[in-house]
Formats: sequence, C-alpha cells, structure tokens
Amino acid sequence: MKTPLPLSVALITYNEEKNLPTTLGAIKDIASEIIVVDSYSTDKTVEIAKKYGAKVFIEDWKGFRDQKNSALKKCSKDWILFLDADEVVSKELKEEIIDVIENPKADGYFLNRKTYYAGKFLEHTWQPDYVLRLVKKSSNPRWEGGNIHEYLKIDGKTAKLKGYLYHYTYKDLKDHYEKSLKYAKISAEEMYKKGKKFHYYNLILNPSWAFFKQYFFKLGFLDGIRGLSVAMSYFFSTFLKYLFLWELNEKDKNTRS
Repeated sequence: MKTPLPLSVALITYNEEKNLPTTLGAIKDIASEIIVVDSYSTDKTVEIAKKYGAKVFIEDWKGFRDQKNSALKKCSKDWILFLDADEVVSKELKEEIIDVIENPKADGYFLNRKTYYAGKFLEHTWQPDYVLRLVKKSSNPRWEGGNIHEYLKIDGKTAKLKGYLYHYTYKDLKDHYEKSLKYAKISAEEMYKKGKKFHYYNLILNPSWAFFKQYFFKLGFLDGIRGLSVAMSYFFSTFLKYLFLWELNEKDKNTRS
C-alpha cells in the first residue's frame, strides 16, 4: 500500500461504469483526493466513484473544456492529475508520478497515451501522443481551446514522463466511427460559429491530406489494418466536417432568400 501523495485526481464522467473501476483502481493508493464531475449518468458510475472514495459533483453538461475546468476548480491538493475515464495509469508511469511529485523538476508533465484499438495496442499510430495531465495547482492550470479539441495549459516549466498512459478510448470499430461522426458535426458547428465558410475543395483536399498524413507521415501503415482503419477515420471525419459546414452555410442562404 503506497502512501497517498498531495495529489488530486480529476475526472469528468457520463455512463462510465465499465471503465471507471480500472481507471480509479490504478491510482487510488497514491491520490489524497479524487474529484469526479458527472453529467447525470444513468448507470452505476456515481456509485462506483463513491466506492473509490471520490467526491462526486453532479452538473449539467457544459462541453468538454468547461466541464473539465469545473473539475479543476474543485481540486485542493498541491498537484493535480487529470484523467479521462477511459485512461489507465501504467505501473511504470505511477512510479514516475510518485518520483516527480516527491522530487519535482517542473511545474507540469506530459504523459504519453498509448491507445488500445480493435484488440491490440497501437505501436505506431497516435504515437507519440503526449498530453499535459500532471500539473502543480500553483501553476494556474486551465483547459483552453474549443469544447471538443480542448487542451490543458499552465504557467511554468514542463517536462515529459516515459511511462504509458493506456487509452481505452473505443469499445469497437462501430464506436470509433460513431464518435468520428459525432465529433465531425461538433467541429463543423464550432467552425460555423467562428464564421468559417465552406469551399468545395475542402471536401477533396482536406480529407485526402488527413488520410495521407496519418497513414504515411505518422507511419500508420506499420500497424496494419488497424492503422489503415484509423487513417480512414480521419478521411471520413474530415469529409463529414466540411460537409456539415456546407449544410450550415446552405441553411444560412435559404434563410436569407
């Protein structure tokens, strides 16, 4: 049993009863505080979170960025580790986290996520995938960006840790492509709100480049069919993002006519 650190672990949740036990189980012995902001889950998410000693707050959904900022504000310890409910801290990463909190050399640390996809961890696709997740509370941590492509920022020095943060983001291929569709629509709506106009070439050039970048530049082909599937999802989501933007622009024209 490890001694709890001056560490708050923060998560946002919605119907995560399958993932949450593994996620919280990996860090419960080093965290002094677990903060969960839930969006009215209909499964056993809240019950499981409380079983692991979490402080649970039920709030309306405000978008990823604002929901995560709400969780950050509730953290009271010197260090904050922000996790998604489908992420699991590896044993190697846990030891590193203990070491850097006890002997800090930076104000924040980037963790490398390794994604589990279609029954296997991807070795090349989405690698490396460094995300800032472990930060000092005194470094003014805040989530910025849009409400889908949000990112954590701090004021201070950052460094990288070597251990993996395992990412179990998709249940299966259907789940992957359904989420790609969902996020494409949200991205189009954010582009539209910013005044972005649709151009026909977006439907041809942007999806093709998105595929090419993932499959060749990012070495997705080395992950076989899994890498091909991920690259195709980028083509699919990019195409739909601009198609949704076109639809929104067309609705504007019809409203004005």
